Amino acid sequence: MTTIKLHNTRTRTKEEFVPIKRDDVRMYVCGPTVYDRAHLGNARPVVVFDVLYRLLRHVYGADHVTYVRNFTDVDDKINARAAESGRPIGDITAETTQWFLDDMGALGALEPDHMPRATEYIPQMVAMIESLIAKGHAYAAEGHVLFAVDSWKEHYGKLSGRSVDDMIAGARVEVAPYKKNPMDFVLWKPSTPDLPGWDSPWGRGRPGWHIECSAMSYELLGESFDIHGGGNDLMFPHHENEIAQSCCAHPEGRFANVWLHNEMLQVEGKKMSKSLGNFFTVRDLLDQGIPGEVIRFVFLSTHYRKPMDWTEKKALEARQTLKAWYRGTDGVVASNNAPQDIVELLANDLNTAGAISEMHGMANRDEWSDLKASMQLLGLADSEHIEWFREDMNMASFNDLPDAGQKLWTLLGQWQSLRNARNYSEADQLKERIEACGLKLSVGVAGPEATKTEAFDPAKLEALK
Repeated sequence: MTTIKLHNTRTRTKEEFVPIKRDDVRMYVCGPTVYDRAHLGNARPVVVFDVLYRLLRHVYGADHVTYVRNFTDVDDKINARAAESGRPIGDITAETTQWFLDDMGALGALEPDHMPRATEYIPQMVAMIESLIAKGHAYAAEGHVLFAVDSWKEHYGKLSGRSVDDMIAGARVEVAPYKKNPMDFVLWKPSTPDLPGWDSPWGRGRPGWHIECSAMSYELLGESFDIHGGGNDLMFPHHENEIAQSCCAHPEGRFANVWLHNEMLQVEGKKMSKSLGNFFTVRDLLDQGIPGEVIRFVFLSTHYRKPMDWTEKKALEARQTLKAWYRGTDGVVASNNAPQDIVELLANDLNTAGAISEMHGMANRDEWSDLKASMQLLGLADSEHIEWFREDMNMASFNDLPDAGQKLWTLLGQWQSLRNARNYSEADQLKERIEACGLKLSVGVAGPEATKTEAFDPAKLEALK
């Protein structure tokens, strides 16, 4: 069996991945707060952990991997959006949740096995908070419940590599009279009548952000599971607080054995920011005509633990590369499995950039079946399902002449094969016959292309042998 090695943030080393149970591999990834469209940075962890999900399914079997990614659908940002728009909160979260799924689907991301919504797990959160109070790790004050960091001081900060004293000295934390320690964080907070709220032993209120993931992961994956992932901006305080809550509520477990964090995204070398005019949602790019496969390819071209720079040049280059790969793999039957070299590269801490490099070599060697299988493993859809590819290859102009378009597609493939075999004499003869039908042939970065002239005669093309 393939050995997977992953860089564990907790230990700061690359380790051999050994699941708790080989027939039950479990992964939890922090999902979005659903109040608006997902921006480009939100999409990076989705693609990163989608690749890991695909790799785990490839190695352990699809029936033996469980992937959970949550939706935070109770949050002050959602409340603010509802107040601004006058729309019901439920309508906003339902709409934006579907937006997220549609946009991530356009990037080729598989849907996780479970996609819990925070509002569906309020009773479980209340129960976990009650357990933390009973064990001396939390306390109620003025309608709030707070986690007492001092109760777990010797462990708190291990993931992010910070000590509690250093964090207190340099932290920007809410100073509130009901806090025993400035670092104590909210598990439950009161709700005013105009805000969402649920009955609890501490009055009508709503959960703090951090408790959501602890409660949902416990309910769906248990007190110990294999992998927890997310962007490195979540390492502190969110993931640090998750560990504290979960390990104190369920000391019999380890919570997550392996922690993976992806680096952040830039645009044209700068931090993405609305003030800089370089802020894009995924939907913005899709609506601009940048295909989801191209966005995914750009993401995959940089290792997940390195900062990724989105540039217009990279998107153009990715489109040309994919067009060439789709041209070569169109109609080709994929190998039964992706080549082991590709699997090993992905198994080496998700080295997608190395896999892309190896796939370039496959294309240069005309290893189209292996390339197609590799693309499938990386979540790049088959050419048969890519409309923009056929449009780029000038096939859209033949939509009203499907028979002629299919015939031309076949002939261009033959012409390309003759050229690849260096049989230039026959290739030139075939080119002359095709162009005699009123077409102009050329070879672009992605392979042969055909353009109609005024003399185009589809009947001649269909009759061509």
